[in-house]
Amino acid sequence: FALAPGWIKVPGQWVLGIVSSVAVDAQDHVWVLQRPRSLPDAERAKAAPPVLEFDATGTFVRAWGGDGAGYRWPADEHGIYVDRAGYVWIGGQGEDDQILKFTRDGKFVMQVGDASTPKSNDNVARLWKPADMVVHPSTNELLVADGYGNKRVIVFDATTGAFKRQWGAFGRPPRDASSESAIADLGPEGPSEFVSPVHAVRVANDGLVYVADRGGRRVQVFTLAGAYVAQVFIGRECHAPDCGNGTTAAGLAFSADADQRFLYVANRSQAQVMVFDRKSLGFLDSFGQWGSEPGRFGTLHHLASDSKGNLYTAEVSPLTPANRRVQRFTFTRIDTISR
Repeated sequence: FALAPGWIKVPGQWVLGIVSSVAVDAQDHVWVLQRPRSLPDAERAKAAPPVLEFDATGTFVRAWGGDGAGYRWPADEHGIYVDRAGYVWIGGQGEDDQILKFTRDGKFVMQVGDASTPKSNDNVARLWKPADMVVHPSTNELLVADGYGNKRVIVFDATTGAFKRQWGAFGRPPRDASSESAIADLGPEGPSEFVSPVHAVRVANDGLVYVADRGGRRVQVFTLAGAYVAQVFIGRECHAPDCGNGTTAAGLAFSADADQRFLYVANRSQAQVMVFDRKSLGFLDSFGQWGSEPGRFGTLHHLASDSKGNLYTAEVSPLTPANRRVQRFTFTRIDTISR
């Protein structure tokens, strides 16, 4: 991958706050979700809208977002996803317990979940700080990484919002109470539950579901029905305070080939994009380091890829304006190395 500096062209009257998430649609347009309320008071008047769309060249297309009739906009924007039909899905991780569905021009379609109580893994009509979502077109299902409050993947009908099923780590029923700490490894398999936050979810072309268990420092793989398949640890040696906040697997993406040979993982606390063989989960390569300079990462967050294999990264660094950005890494080639 090669950094493409200056690829994105944000209109000059606006500034970005913390950029929490990035998505790529079927047209290779890049969608940016940012937090206007994260800006200092002196910059707040120039804040861009929460949702911005750019074409494949980085040229601005449109922007929208915020409060409206029939839904509650997240207080702390977190995840964005654009499905194959062009619908835009938004979630938040503050006291935000809903997923919102919009048309690409910002017309409200549906809200899944709300802020009612109780907030629990047993409550299938409510979410609790959902971090990420994906729509599987073959089954028309919305899979949600739920997330910062709950410890589960929960599945809804993407048209009606009706609940379908849910699961926790290793395909077990998710639990609320746990004595397992975020840094406990608990043997070779790691914690028996997801460790908050359950931060990202993606479905491969072959139907396998990949879940970034950021607190558990791993990616787990499931069938669409929720049966456990395998896992790979991401920076298991990473512990706070010597290694960020000690959480790693934050974002997921696949390579652009039909078989999706490569799995890309955004490693938060080690500031790296890691490359794995998707099916074997064997580690292949990585790039990145902490910093604000172009090509480096400050609190690496979500990750997306386009049809040409290019990668886009979002960072959540509140104190460094240089990290309020989406970076593009252009896919260049595959190197074969004999070992």
